[in-house]
Amino acid sequence: MQGYLCLQDGNSFQGQASQQWDAATQGEIVFFTGMTGYQEVLTDPSYKGQIVVFTYPLIGNYGINENDSESSQIQVSGVVMARCAERATHYLATTTLKAYLNKHNVPYLTEVDTRAVTKMIREGGTRQASLSNTTTTKFGVPMNNHVYKSKGAGVQTYGKGSMHIVLIDFGWKKSILTSLVNKGIQVSVVPFTQIDHLDDLKPDGVVLSNGPGNPKDVQNELPKIKKVLDHYPSFGICMGHQVIALAYGANTKKLTFGHRGANHPVKDVVTGKVFLSSQNHNYVVDEESLKDTSLVTRFFNVNDGSVEGVSHKEKPILSAQFHPEANPGPEDAEWLFDDFLKMIKLKKEEKAYV
Repeated sequence: MQGYLCLQDGNSFQGQASQQWDAATQGEIVFFTGMTGYQEVLTDPSYKGQIVVFTYPLIGNYGINENDSESSQIQVSGVVMARCAERATHYLATTTLKAYLNKHNVPYLTEVDTRAVTKMIREGGTRQASLSNTTTTKFGVPMNNHVYKSKGAGVQTYGKGSMHIVLIDFGWKKSILTSLVNKGIQVSVVPFTQIDHLDDLKPDGVVLSNGPGNPKDVQNELPKIKKVLDHYPSFGICMGHQVIALAYGANTKKLTFGHRGANHPVKDVVTGKVFLSSQNHNYVVDEESLKDTSLVTRFFNVNDGSVEGVSHKEKPILSAQFHPEANPGPEDAEWLFDDFLKMIKLKKEEKAYV
């Protein structure tokens, strides 16, 4: 069956459509440059409401397994590929990518010139698009505030350990939780709208999670978030990084086409070292806006110079625009979790001498 990827500016691309197609699907079109990691991408809440173009020519060759999903459901609105493997060749695979998308009624297109689509996004920026069975698509108003739709309903606790961390939920990935639990830490996941009584949980520190959409969507919650940041050692990841910057008076802005993939070089201002990172974001912290705040740039993107992380001048606060939990992607930045835990221990020692 033929289908079409239609961009809001009038351009369209033809491909082979999945059989479950019964209505046009609209979303913000973005591209992902990784060769692997498609299951993590599809289930990452940060991709909620987006149509993802996979730039690697063949997607799905190792299938879908029971371990690599970042949430309990597919988050993307649609998928565009050049080719999708018919068979799953990995020994842990339980189904093929096509069967997985069909089962969850997620529309997809194959046999699309993804190189041309990616070039169009790079030149004209991310924009609304639709997957449809016709080239005459009417676009509705884009859905906003995905972050409020992605957060959990209540407090959940995982793992055991002498250290207790609260993961503030903007649409968290399973791998962030797993990275913390594997270090012998008890983790309580708390929706960002329910942090009024966070003190009752008596955490040693807080991690602000990733999440979808514009970080300014949580503007009304910033005073409460800043109160938490002022009191506890904190570590922000992706959306969490941007929220920390906003809470301390900095500004965020939208990139033309964002950073998505497992190959983005980042430089650490403190050590001078460069490492590869896994990224997924449309928005960045405006470096100029940091000048009159208590935050300074800790990491920056080698390709375009954008801010990739900040630290507080006095308080134990650190953030990363990239994903140190590395799913999907390289594990170069996993040490950031250890650095955060060291910050917590130093804070405890300071209190012990007071």
